[in-house]
Order: sequence, then C-alpha cells, then structure tokens
Amino acid sequence: MNTASKSVVGIDVSKSKLDVTLLADGKQKNKVVLNTKQGYKELAKWVERQGVQIADVHACMESTGVYSEPVAFGLLDLGFKVSIVNPASVKGFGQSLNVRNKNDAVDACVIARFCVAIDPALWVPPTPQLRQLRAWHERLGALKEMRQQEFNRIEALEFAEHSDVAKNVKTHMAWLDEQIAKVKKDIDDLIDDDPDLKRDADLIESIPGIARTTAAKVLARVGNLRRFGSAKELAAYIGVTPRQRQSGTSVRGRTTMSRMGSGELRTALYMPALTAIKRNALLADFAVRLRSTGMAHMAVIGAVMRKLVHQMYGVIRTGKPFDPNYLAKRLAIQDGI
Repeated sequence: MNTASKSVVGIDVSKSKLDVTLLADGKQKNKVVLNTKQGYKELAKWVERQGVQIADVHACMESTGVYSEPVAFGLLDLGFKVSIVNPASVKGFGQSLNVRNKNDAVDACVIARFCVAIDPALWVPPTPQLRQLRAWHERLGALKEMRQQEFNRIEALEFAEHSDVAKNVKTHMAWLDEQIAKVKKDIDDLIDDDPDLKRDADLIESIPGIARTTAAKVLARVGNLRRFGSAKELAAYIGVTPRQRQSGTSVRGRTTMSRMGSGELRTALYMPALTAIKRNALLADFAVRLRSTGMAHMAVIGAVMRKLVHQMYGVIRTGKPFDPNYLAKRLAIQDGI
C-alpha cells in the first residue's frame, strides 16, 4: 500500500515519552513528546502543523500493558483513530523488512509501516467496569506471586534454623491469604453488581470445566468477546491456535500452539482443560479421538484448550448457556491443534 494514500502515526510507548513516526503524503516525519495528557495535545498540534487532519489519522501502538491504554484513551479523546496491536506481530513484520537496528525511533517507524500495510482493526475501549476488573486481577496476581515467594523462603529459613524469621514470614503469608480472599470477593462483587459482566460470566461458567475464577480472568484479560469476528479470531488472540512446521518432503515438524497471545490466559485454561476432559462430554470425546491418533498428552490438552475457547465464544455470541446438543451441530470437531 502506498503511504501517500493514508496518514498513520506509529507510536513507540514508554513510561516517560512517546516516540512518534508520521507517514503522510509519501513523507516520513518524527517527533518525541512526553507521555502525558499535555504531550498528547502537543502531538495533535504537531500533526496538524504537518497539514494533516486529526480525524484522518490512524494511530497505532503496541500493547504494552499499563502504559499503552492511557495513551489510546488520550488520543481517542483528541479525535484520532486508534489501534493497539500485538507486539509479536509487529516484531515479525519488522523482521520481514530486514530491519537490523532497534531503538525507540526505529520501532515507531516499523509500527507506522505495519499500520499502513496491515490496516489493523480499530481499538474498542473497555468499559470502566472491565478496566476495574482487570486492575483487580492484576492485584490478585501480584498478591499470589508475593505469597509464593514467601512460601519459598520458609524452607530455606527453617533449614538454616532461623525459626524466628520463618515465623515472621508465616505471619506475612497469613496476611497475604486474607488479602487474596478479600480481593477475590471484591472481584465477585464487581461482577455480580454489573448486569453485563454477570451475564457473560454466567454464560462462560455454564461450560463444564470452567469455574468463576477462569471466567473472571477471561473477561478481565479479553474484555468483550463479541468484538471478535469468529471463534478462530478469539483463539488466535489468546494464542491457542495451531502452528504447523512443514515444508516440502523434508520438514515435518511437530504441530504446536502458536503461543502468540496471553500466556496468563493459556495458563489459566490448563486446569479447566483437564477438568473438561472428564466432565465436558463434547471435549471428552474429542480428547479420545485425538489420543487414538497417537497425539501426545500435552498436545491433546492444548487442543482441548482451543475448543474451550470456541465454546466460550459460542455461548457469548448466542447468549445461551452451554448446550452440548446445540454446540455439537455447530462446532466442527477438528483433529490436531
């Protein structure tokens, strides 16, 4: 695609600044602004000084957790069209361009060229409730990580006969347990108090193998599942789609999961997949079929994880609780992962 036909802004986001590349009228211009509301306004004024209308600009940035979303909200408020894209996709695109250098300015340029070539979907802002749910889940994860670290310290302390210090660590673990329980309750209350979140959580929980904890994590990390055009798109977003490694007659690599999406969600789906193999009739039969072909144990679990994602998408899109007879007619059972 010719850059002259489209105005794009590629943004490399960091905590303190934004490195920006503007591609417009076949020209490239660069700018650095502060990662603040005033910096966003400065960026908008700079774009207009280049003779480009804000409403005509497609701004693109990588998903960088807590730093990218405030930028996206700030630019949306100023009239930009905004996309937040998978960093792995941008990295692969940069490699295809044979880009050898890596710094913030180069990254911004690659993101801009990616936006021109791929024309990624526009970002749909999460609701305040979804943002709050995500924040609570991030806090819950941090508390669990701290607890595990303290648990790991106890064995070393007791081995070194530092019983008093070990006792102090156990006291801290007890406090962490209280906080973890409180945050879990806050998450449940947040979902129960919001009709849309509760409806979606109940639909996802209707799938055998998925409990409230997993449903809440999916909603926190993915947001509105309806924004995806198909179950395959959702599976690709999470990173449970198959990745084949075959070429000609000589390369016959093992098919694996792509792992290009959220590692946290894939981890969260592991135990539900094991449970689903026992309690979800559709997926139990599916697992038996895959094992009969000689598929490895972990590959079978990965395939079941993908089917769970398809079932989640199915209940959300239809607005109906899980029904194995309904889904059996509409979700094709495919071999492999």
